[in-house]
Amino acid sequence: MLLLLLRHADAGDADAERWPDDRARPLTPKGHKQVAKVAKALLAAETVPELVLTSPWTRARQTADLLVSALDLAQGSVEFPPLAAPPDAERVLGGLLSHAGHPCLALVGHTPWIGGLASQLLAGDADSVRIDFPKAGVLGLEMPTPKAGSAVLRFLLRPKLL
Repeated sequence: MLLLLLRHADAGDADAERWPDDRARPLTPKGHKQVAKVAKALLAAETVPELVLTSPWTRARQTADLLVSALDLAQGSVEFPPLAAPPDAERVLGGLLSHAGHPCLALVGHTPWIGGLASQLLAGDADSVRIDFPKAGVLGLEMPTPKAGSAVLRFLLRPKLL
């Protein structure tokens, strides 16, 4: 299975006056453009997920929904609460079991958690691999077995370079 780990796109800076609950902070226009670039690159690379799982936070959900739309996926994004919490590879992988029939899945989350999850999947713990994970960045991990430490890094897509 190929897992595409995505950090949500640009949502500007936290602003307690505008969004007292930071989970409600939306994407900026720049964030919308970033998702469009990423979708275009995934299409060009013929690396399109069949399903997009997302943190329930607004900026991640918007990133996921824009990605689904740009890729013209049959199914909308699916809320996946483990992506809005400190990394727990076993919990995430357990939650993915019901989606094991999909050869490519996208997971949209937040930093530092999405990087910690990548580290767990690659090396077995959240601190072994440090990743400079940009907003709207995509990390492609091949998972030969659904087990922490078994992933193989295939690519890191940085939107600024597109």
